[in-house]
Amino acid sequence: MKHDLIFYQFSRSKVEQCDFSHFLSLYAPDKLPAGRRLQELMNLMMFGIEGWDDDPREIHMIPEIRRFYSAFNEAWPYWLYFCNLNVDTLRAMTLCCLPSVETMQVDGRTQVAVTCDPLDLIMFLKRDFMPMNLMCERAEMSERGIYDRTKMVFDYFSLPFDFEPPTASDSQAFPERLRGQSKIGRNEACPCGSGKKFKKCCGNF
Repeated sequence: MKHDLIFYQFSRSKVEQCDFSHFLSLYAPDKLPAGRRLQELMNLMMFGIEGWDDDPREIHMIPEIRRFYSAFNEAWPYWLYFCNLNVDTLRAMTLCCLPSVETMQVDGRTQVAVTCDPLDLIMFLKRDFMPMNLMCERAEMSERGIYDRTKMVFDYFSLPFDFEPPTASDSQAFPERLRGQSKIGRNEACPCGSGKKFKKCCGNF
């Protein structure tokens, strides 16, 4: 069954106060279902912010919005599970949480190009994969379902993903490799699963 997207919009006053209490009253972990009902919520959410329509700056360059989304992610770190990947809202939200983001005008294009430190992006995603996995486990998803969602996230952020689909014999290995450690060393295996050292893979672009 196909479900309608859930669009939640934060007002400017809520953003400036870093107030997402109403959202948490609806979607905090203790408010969420489990099993199939939770599975049906995957990829269904979109977020928006009102009040800056006339501001020429990109969303991720506005201090109030950066502060808000950083606090929102700390309080509700389940974006990788719930956010719809067919639109760019998750990308903009993620950029708000990274320590350094730059924009530049590209000749012949009306939109600006956005660049960030790939290591910052990898570290953000690595941290948020654990909450995503917790939601997947609570939703009683199969290892293949977790694999597919993880691949979608990597593809969405244009990151390499070389994991093989899980089989019955290695189904337990995949989530553990994703969770990994809290910090990536340059000589450690890259979390994208390529088998290369981090410095020779995602840490090198």
